[in-house]
Amino acid sequence: MGRYVARRLLQMIPVFIGTTLLIFLMVYTLPGDPVRGLFGDKGADPATLAAMRHQLGLDQPILQQYWNYMTGIVLHFDFGNQIASGRPVTDVLGDAFPVTLRLAAMAFLIEIVLGIGLGMVAGLRAGRLADNAVLVFTLLIISIPVFVLGFIVKSVFAFQLGWIEPNVSGEAKWDELIAPAVVLGSLSLAYVARLTRTTMAENLRSDYMRTAVAKGLPKRRIVGVHLMRNSLIPVVTFLGTDLGALMGGAVVTEGLFNVKGIGGTIYESIVRREGTTLVGLVTVLVLVYLFMSLLVDLLYAVLDPRIRYA
Repeated sequence: MGRYVARRLLQMIPVFIGTTLLIFLMVYTLPGDPVRGLFGDKGADPATLAAMRHQLGLDQPILQQYWNYMTGIVLHFDFGNQIASGRPVTDVLGDAFPVTLRLAAMAFLIEIVLGIGLGMVAGLRAGRLADNAVLVFTLLIISIPVFVLGFIVKSVFAFQLGWIEPNVSGEAKWDELIAPAVVLGSLSLAYVARLTRTTMAENLRSDYMRTAVAKGLPKRRIVGVHLMRNSLIPVVTFLGTDLGALMGGAVVTEGLFNVKGIGGTIYESIVRREGTTLVGLVTVLVLVYLFMSLLVDLLYAVLDPRIRYA
């Protein structure tokens, strides 16, 4: 197992370099001049613009800029400074990342509990009323775009019923994040429920399940040990990759509920052409994806004892 983990960590290095390089190239080749944008409609003389570009290193070749950026991260954990304010990107990450992490954790918990729970109910009662109700419910959620669902939740529960605040405060307390977490995790919840239902209904017809029933094992052991452990393997694969997607895909949800997290910061960085901030945020999300994929692979051996890593 240790050799496998070490090999996977080494494989992450070229993947990390390739993804960050691609992101860096896309961000810094976008149309527009972030230095000129600092002056707005007033403009500035060419000498001033050239001096600021030189100070920020934007006049260097793109690969040299990428080398300087990666060197700063690896050697000093320095993601650079914002172009407009000069504030270190690490400070921006320190403010935005915990908020989005709390939001994604709540959405992830809702996704696991309700998604797997509904999937179990539907899978154990395949073809019955409960199964059809879960399928209709999840199909309805999948059919509604996230921004529409967020607008409905905000309009009904905040403006009409007054159960929640329409916007999240700057402190982003746990109770304030419940509504945006439900909206953020709703689509993934539906996919988890349908995936769990399908794998459980398929495994119920497997030979090892018939053998377990024939041996007279308790139903709780049959479902909890034999059925669920095999059925959750594809679900764990989806959940592992979805955690990174929840953190990176919260732009719309955070915008609707005024959550000051990674999603909102990414949106502001795109609008203001803050390439340094944008690349730094996406770099952190890349690391989240890589380590979650490794964790998912290791969980396979826990769920299925037949899986071994050399």
